[in-house]
Amino acid sequence: MTGRVIAVGGHESDGAAALTGVLGPEVVRVAGGRELVREVRSARAGGERVCVVPMTLGRDPSLVADTARTLLALDASERAGTVLAEPFATTAHLVGWLRTLATRVPDDRALLVTAPSGDPFSDADLFRTARLVRQYGRHRTVEVALLGGDPGLAEGVRRCRALGAPRVVVLPAAWAVPEPTGVPHTEYGGPLLSGSAAAGVLASRVREAQDRYERSGDDGVARALAADHDHGHAHSHGPDGHDHDHDHGHSHSHGHSHSHGHGDSHGAGPDPGGDHHHRTPSHAPRAGAEPPVRHQGAAPDLVPSHRSPR
Repeated sequence: MTGRVIAVGGHESDGAAALTGVLGPEVVRVAGGRELVREVRSARAGGERVCVVPMTLGRDPSLVADTARTLLALDASERAGTVLAEPFATTAHLVGWLRTLATRVPDDRALLVTAPSGDPFSDADLFRTARLVRQYGRHRTVEVALLGGDPGLAEGVRRCRALGAPRVVVLPAAWAVPEPTGVPHTEYGGPLLSGSAAAGVLASRVREAQDRYERSGDDGVARALAADHDHGHAHSHGPDGHDHDHDHGHSHSHGHSHSHGHGDSHGAGPDPGGDHHHRTPSHAPRAGAEPPVRHQGAAPDLVPSHRSPR
């Protein structure tokens, strides 16, 4: 793509600060809001096309919706030629990448899946992610640590040690997870993605967004506005005869989301293009089965997984 690529960061990347050193200098990194507006206006004033990529790893759907709302504030000339890409990754991708990291860790180590704390529902997603890493891996102990939250890093390490692990390996489940230097009995199992792998995923997101815009004129904004619609919880009051729902954005559906791209691949790595989603009934996976992942096509230069890259 010719034009400007803008990566928007949220709590997973410390407002995009943690993306420095991961993304190349050609990618503009912003925290959203006024920074995003300023960069888009600068690029469009110079005649550049713009692609905006929300850099969530799946735990920050509000970042996607907030980015879309920010782009709506632009005038027509600024929005023309500006596209919003799909999020960098989903939690299914995150599980796959963490499982890949886990394969490099000796069996007697405990895994501590670590990320900055977000809202309660984002934090709950991290526990779900850790459970899937444990379910489909070989490590007996997999715990969670929330930087700036509870349980914190020290508590996470204490729990792992109390369960008998001689060493604890921190697996970063976000961009902003520093190496645990000075923490006894602890090693670093990251980074989550190499620079080349992150660049490959980002390039795929940008390419797919540009192709969609050229084919149909879809700039991706309308779809992204609903990204956090199911983030939160819904509940109803009864039995007073006046049941009414309070939708806080997170439905209690427990099925898993499947995405079918063109040229399906059943590996754990992500693919940027051609996704569509449907819900399937909840079911318990049989022992030894693969975790629910997105079924997608090939993406260039992705992080190594259990399957050979296409």
